[in-house]
Amino acid sequence: MGAHGPLILGIDEGTTAVKAALFDARLRPVAERRRTVRVRHPRPGWVEKDPLEVLDAVVELAGELLHEAPGPVVACGLDHEGESVLAWDAETGAPLTPVIVWQDKRAEPLLARRTGDAAEIRARTGLPLDPYFCAGRLAWLLEEDAAVGAAHRRGTLRLGTLDAFLSDRLGAGFATDASTASRTLLHALGEPGWDPWLLDRFGIPAQVLPAVADSAGELGVLRHPAWPAEVPLTARVCDQQAALAGAGCVRPGLTKATYGTGVFVLAHTGEQRPQAGEGLLPTVAWRIAGRDAFALDGGVFTAGAMLEWLCGSLGLAERPEALGALARSVPDARGARVLPALAGLGAPWWRPQARAVLAGIDGGTTRAHLARAAFEGIAWRVADVVEAVGALVAVPALRVDGGLTREPLLLELQADALGLPVETGAADATVLGAAGLAAVGAGLLERVEDLAELIPAGPRVEPARDAAWRRQAHGRWRAFVRGAGDLG
Repeated sequence: MGAHGPLILGIDEGTTAVKAALFDARLRPVAERRRTVRVRHPRPGWVEKDPLEVLDAVVELAGELLHEAPGPVVACGLDHEGESVLAWDAETGAPLTPVIVWQDKRAEPLLARRTGDAAEIRARTGLPLDPYFCAGRLAWLLEEDAAVGAAHRRGTLRLGTLDAFLSDRLGAGFATDASTASRTLLHALGEPGWDPWLLDRFGIPAQVLPAVADSAGELGVLRHPAWPAEVPLTARVCDQQAALAGAGCVRPGLTKATYGTGVFVLAHTGEQRPQAGEGLLPTVAWRIAGRDAFALDGGVFTAGAMLEWLCGSLGLAERPEALGALARSVPDARGARVLPALAGLGAPWWRPQARAVLAGIDGGTTRAHLARAAFEGIAWRVADVVEAVGALVAVPALRVDGGLTREPLLLELQADALGLPVETGAADATVLGAAGLAAVGAGLLERVEDLAELIPAGPRVEPARDAAWRRQAHGRWRAFVRGAGDLG
């Protein structure tokens, strides 16, 4: 079977980058690759990228790893940026539109026309009527894009998320999975596929959407002329759900936060559909053998993106990685506040119109104070979400992953804001989770729960502040958010 035995390929299609990695059957890393993907902002509130740039990155990275693999690649797991959508032609495979990224707000006016259905939509999906989810942007494409309309009249239109596009273009068929479907506003939780009532309300015909399949199992074969071999696709899942698996949170009660462009908190809740709490969303974690595991989800839409903006637009540092050292050079933020809301406020507030805010600045405020305030703002926004999760399920610790978790100050601030231990995991838990679910789908692991033994929690950062400090500080933060976010 080669020097490493059977190998698993993980592909993580993220908002600003594509990652691919090879793992052995024990999920130990063998090799990895990464490519940055450009994100454009052509109009206020619009966020797009080129689907062919994404496809090329996936093909190139996977091809490099397959050519260099020291053994047979017997399984592949694909995860993707769940709520981003596009349209393409069924006959040619050519994209008809850019990728409309999950941060995009162009569907707000369309959704405003459907507020009378908001309660029933939430009852079926567990989700608020928000432009973050897919249905508004899919409906907008059908209403506003001429190429989409022409393909629809020809009967060659395909609409979907990036997993469906990549699967279709690479030979595994026009399909998505239940975790992704649960992020669309078009899927009733616990049901097998698309909900006819929801499709009717958004004006989206079922025949232009992908089939809804399991998240792991025999899902088809990926192939490309540039690759040396075909690869069985044995997992296809939304990125945050992949990160849940990659953090080892495969049993009820375990909670993770993935820090990237935004921060996304998921708490595993088992096989019973959870009730939405204060601003939290019930979602499918994964579907295997037709059975759903569920999670509670809360998203902070801006985190790493805020640090990139502070560097690129304000010039606080040459690159985001340098902000940590700058923030650590001062003992506090000197009263400065940063509300990271470049893409609106997600959980538990759900205010898509909210804007990022820099406040509390005086003549003595320095770049270092603003950098520290940015990290504090991210930590408090995550604390807003975890506090809401803790009202519904016990959270003994928070498992964290993602590139931002390499910054020790953020981990310290996060532990203090939560009053909980923060357990560090793999920086790329998302691609690890895609590979782990692929191992389950290929039969290399018997159950998802077996991942817990292969992905143990990492080192802990304990809180240094007491409960009295935390209550006062979190109260001041929430008062700032209410005022800055126009929450009343």
